[in-house]
Amino acid sequence: MPSLEIVNPGWPRYERYTFSPAVRKGNLLFISGLTATDEEGNLIGEGDIVAQTRHIFGQIEEILRAVGGSLDDIVKTVDYIVTTENYRDTAGVRREVFPHGFPAATGIVVKELLRPGALIEIDAVAVLDDDG
Repeated sequence: MPSLEIVNPGWPRYERYTFSPAVRKGNLLFISGLTATDEEGNLIGEGDIVAQTRHIFGQIEEILRAVGGSLDDIVKTVDYIVTTENYRDTAGVRREVFPHGFPAATGIVVKELLRPGALIEIDAVAVLDDDG
């Protein structure tokens, strides 16, 4: 039975957290909920859900590259949003990052997120090639 592989694409900020950016078990990759933050943990795109969404998918892509994968390997995403204002505009970002077909998806409106100022948090599941 394969063991868990912690996946961190070299983000030092995660050394102080009690969770991993992603965990791989076999060919499954579980990507933790991500908000739009820079290397120091500062929020990117304050007040702009589209900019935050774009940045988060960039982070997800970075995690996938660390294990030899790509955004095409994503099979499921969950969006946690604090407002529906401009949320429909995030569909354009999904069209950019998933040009070959959309993964299954869930959107959940929440009261707030742990990261102050974050309008969206996204987690994802990917299925990787066995040799990835």
